[in-house]
Amino acid sequence: MQRSGASMKELDLTLFTWMAAGHQPNAWVLPAAALIAVWGPWIGAVLVAWVFARKPAQRGYMLATLCALAVAALLAHWIASALGFPRPFMAGLSPAYVPHGARGSLPSAHASVMFTLALALLVRPGLRRIGLLATVAACATCWARIYVGIHFPLDIAAGVLLAMAIVSIMSVFFVVGRYLATVVARHEIPALAPKAADKSAG
Repeated sequence: MQRSGASMKELDLTLFTWMAAGHQPNAWVLPAAALIAVWGPWIGAVLVAWVFARKPAQRGYMLATLCALAVAALLAHWIASALGFPRPFMAGLSPAYVPHGARGSLPSAHASVMFTLALALLVRPGLRRIGLLATVAACATCWARIYVGIHFPLDIAAGVLLAMAIVSIMSVFFVVGRYLATVVARHEIPALAPKAADKSAG
């Protein structure tokens, strides 16, 4: 168990070294990464607003998705606070090229929330194209947050796993809800039939 944990940490550090700016950032890439790291999540907000405005039939589903996003954010912050894993800039592996507090990093709250949105859209017929855009935004933002030294790749992977768990539970609730609605409808129709017959006879 200790050996596997050490191997995972070594892989995480190797990937971080490969993906991050470190102490010698690229002068062209760093400004773009910093911009995406800070403003990338707003792309998700724009996509949510677009769905609400242009797809009224999906508003109920999007309200449920917003609740899932809130759960993802709360769980990610709680887990990160409980685990207390340091961020790259806290470990001296890189400066923090965007302002950030020195708090626990795993799982990434940005990855948890943005991939919860992306997956929720991808599993919903009629919203999958928007889900692809949300996925691209999530991937770009997570890469940027690694590059600017505030997350390890493992933080992102943990956020994706948390998002998958939340969307899976959300999907189960929707499947069960549709099943119960079908059962109720089947029982209501026969019950209403005699009443309709009585009215026509009267």
